[in-house]
Amino acid sequence: MNHQSDTTVSDRLAEWIAGLSPDAIPEEARIAAEDTVLDTVALTIAALEMDYGRAAREAFATPGTCTVWGLEEGRESAAAALINGTCGHGEDYDNTFEGCPMHAGVVIVPALFAAGEALGLARRDVGKGIVVGSEVCNRLGLVAGKATHKAGFHPTAIMGTMGAAAGIAAAMNQTPQQIRDSLGVAASMAAGIIEYLADGSWTKRMHAGWAAQSGLKAAQMGAAGFRGPRSVFEGVHGLYAAFAPSIEPDFAPLLGDLGSRWEAARIAFKPYACGTMTQPFIDCAIRLKARGVRPEQIERMTCEVGEGTVHRLWEPLALKQSPPTAYAAKFSSPYTIAAGLIHGGAGLAEFTEEAVQDPEARALAAKVSYVINPDDEYPKNYTGHIRAELKDGTVVEERQPQLRGGVREPLSRDELRSKAAANLAFSGRRGEASGELAAFAAGIFASGERFDASPLARLGR
Repeated sequence: MNHQSDTTVSDRLAEWIAGLSPDAIPEEARIAAEDTVLDTVALTIAALEMDYGRAAREAFATPGTCTVWGLEEGRESAAAALINGTCGHGEDYDNTFEGCPMHAGVVIVPALFAAGEALGLARRDVGKGIVVGSEVCNRLGLVAGKATHKAGFHPTAIMGTMGAAAGIAAAMNQTPQQIRDSLGVAASMAAGIIEYLADGSWTKRMHAGWAAQSGLKAAQMGAAGFRGPRSVFEGVHGLYAAFAPSIEPDFAPLLGDLGSRWEAARIAFKPYACGTMTQPFIDCAIRLKARGVRPEQIERMTCEVGEGTVHRLWEPLALKQSPPTAYAAKFSSPYTIAAGLIHGGAGLAEFTEEAVQDPEARALAAKVSYVINPDDEYPKNYTGHIRAELKDGTVVEERQPQLRGGVREPLSRDELRSKAAANLAFSGRRGEASGELAAFAAGIFASGERFDASPLARLGR
């Protein structure tokens, strides 16, 4: 941009957001938002009593009127957003987005629910904000592709902050000027490095919650007239220059077909409680188990993988074959494959410290390695492959052509209800809790009544 009078990316995005009516949101995007609420809230409640959930609650204990889902004590708005987002993302079981692994739900839903309660927003405007927030952060991820990870940052932390600000600005019915300022401010609040990969520590878990509360604060500042740069996306020191410097950004995926192509409707829901790109490999492992392959029969397993997944899920290989913590195991393709073959699944129970230290799982993970497939479609598609060589010389292979739970092979509403029920049961909540949660999610676009998330405080108790 050479002159401040030129139309910027932020200008165009703000005009679209300001002009969007809830009635213009198509059914498929509404359904995805409802499913996202169902999935996100259940995951948050499942993590409240985990060690990191307790730590987040202790660190952000300022009381207030905003709901921490599953907790009777309220918090001030930013604390509620941070706790809900951190717990929702903590098990890496939350929804994602193909094209760039973006965890929109655990940023946008906590941010919009906190904003809805704190700012007295209408329920249908909160619903609109969830769709807008998801749409914006997913499209920003499409522009970045692999470049944000390559630069050492977590896309959910960076693009999620922008999406949360956009979604709350939409729910507040901000003017185009206010939206531009909200976006401009949000970029200076975005943060989240991926060094957690070194030792399986907890910082990735907080990225979603931090982005949620940052987006909330940025939108409030924008609404109050605090100025942010109009060239926040394309500027010499803008978002992509800072967080995706290896690319010259093409903004067509962000701005093209706004209002007619809905990336918010293309959310992927995970069947397994671990990193997105490992999921198709787990499907392969489960099918090997179904074919009668047993761990003790295996000499080695070799997987064809996309080059862009190696530095997060495969290297250093010795560390990935022997993950130091349960959280590190979620980003270890060798362990997740071992879990799938041994247990026939990879839910919350397969990622406890006890499960990850199981000698059988560790012995099998040590037999898993990889080769790079130069024709792999990642990040446009997530595929899986295992070539198992057995001790008797037999070779058995399995392939998974796409992410199960993604747009090519979506999970049904019944499957998502079952997932939510299992996650709520994991935290000791009573059986009817998932039905109550599903009913709450189904009413997110229902009316102009003031938004109230307090029914979620005692969900399943």
